[in-house]
Amino acid sequence: MKRLLYLLIFILFLGSCSEYQKVVREDDVAAKYKMAEELYKEGRYKKALRLFEQIVPQYRGKPQAERIMYYYADTYYQLEDYYLSGYQFDRFTKSYPRSDKKEEAAFKGARSYYFLSPRSSLDQEETTQAIEKLQTYINAYPESENLKEANAMVAELREKKEKKAYEVAKQYHHRRDYKVAISAFDNYLVDYPGSIFREKVLYYKLESEYLLAIGSYESLVKERLETAQGFYSNYKKYYKEGEYTQKAEEIAEDIKVRLEQIN
Repeated sequence: MKRLLYLLIFILFLGSCSEYQKVVREDDVAAKYKMAEELYKEGRYKKALRLFEQIVPQYRGKPQAERIMYYYADTYYQLEDYYLSGYQFDRFTKSYPRSDKKEEAAFKGARSYYFLSPRSSLDQEETTQAIEKLQTYINAYPESENLKEANAMVAELREKKEKKAYEVAKQYHHRRDYKVAISAFDNYLVDYPGSIFREKVLYYKLESEYLLAIGSYESLVKERLETAQGFYSNYKKYYKEGEYTQKAEEIAEDIKVRLEQIN
């Protein structure tokens, strides 16, 4: 009985495959549409996609186009091809602004861009684009059930951008290009005033100015030490017991000794 059952399943499988190949090869657009929708609803997205790719141009401008275009975009989304799902969902929301699927398409499109965001060590252009897409969605649908998730994704992406900017500034510090590092840290504080890396930025800005001062020509040392002293005061104002407080105090003590010797 088991062998008979397996044989029947195999025959049915071959039949379905041959039927699919037949529909793919023939020019019957209606048959392609019907099978594509069935395959999509069954979760057989790769096969559905092949048919959607064939029929999308044929239905452009027709009543069925809205339904097909949504399925087409979502098929890419389900297959985790986020470049194309993001693009196709964008096209859908622009082409069908009154669709009852518009919000869902907008969210999945924005989420597609979120998945394209690279790790923080790489260029963050796609992260910026993802933040813009998600923020557009949040602004358009402030009462959405997806709002919490959208806000969480934006927060995660912003932190990733902050980390990238911090790492770039810190690289200048490690290369001993202290003037550029100080400028980069200043720009960071303007761009990300509430950043989780703020203490680190204030400390490394102090350290950069201090190291710049003690490595300078004699005529510049005093002025730069005094500038570093001001950076220490600013750090201490916000972080009396921070992660870098002890190191900052050691620098401040050395600055004080050096200034006393100069004076």
